[in-house]
Amino acid sequence: MLATTTLLAAVEALADEAAALILEVYATDFAVQGKADASPVTVADERAEAHIVAGLRRLTPGVPVVAEEAVARGEVPATGARFWLVDPLDGTREFVSRNGEFTVNIALVEDGAPVLGVVQVPVQARRYAGLVGQGAWCDDAGGRRAIACRAVPATGGLVVASSRSHGDEAALAAWLAEQGLGGRPLTHRPAGSSLKFGLVATGEADLYPRLGRTMEWDTAAGHAVLRAAGGEVHTLDGRPLGYGKPGFENPHFVARGAAGAGGRAG
Repeated sequence: MLATTTLLAAVEALADEAAALILEVYATDFAVQGKADASPVTVADERAEAHIVAGLRRLTPGVPVVAEEAVARGEVPATGARFWLVDPLDGTREFVSRNGEFTVNIALVEDGAPVLGVVQVPVQARRYAGLVGQGAWCDDAGGRRAIACRAVPATGGLVVASSRSHGDEAALAAWLAEQGLGGRPLTHRPAGSSLKFGLVATGEADLYPRLGRTMEWDTAAGHAVLRAAGGEVHTLDGRPLGYGKPGFENPHFVARGAAGAGGRAG
């Protein structure tokens, strides 16, 4: 199997190196440009992506690398049973606003599912990592610790992670009501980028419903960490969120802790 603890350690190092490059730019009066889809991009995105892509090609020659900024330039490799998904700076809006809630995302996909993921949080000096079947971990100032999601409680209050920059409170309220959760006490945990997956993977949140547009490179690394921590991500009709879709655009989805509790799966 291609996904191993040795490979995960090498990808963690790549993410740390990319984070250092990002922080160098973060400390300057950097310029912000707009892409064709009106989303922002900075030199930090570009430098981090170049470093990560080169590193992945050295680690796994012949395995395609799908990276956000390259795709924006029209550089879209053919994907097979195994490929990498890279978002070198997830949460560029958070980067520009300097709130610290941006991440480096690197994931390996095998047969349509993310199996290895690293989510590095440069400003917080924190890193989430997971290898499906082996476990998930968080590294920060306190060292490395194993992480695991909690089961979504069948009754009582729920903690719901939500997007800080792309939230739609009306759509979220409607979805919760459809799931029979609208009457339960809710604590909202807004966060930027793929940090929302980290909240669910560590048991700090029960659900992360995403009812807006995302791309596969936005979600794959956090999805892998969550799977490794015992959680799951499904589309609104109850199917596992898959990868390698035409155009790499995700449907709406819900990330959650352990299966089978806290409302309907779909």
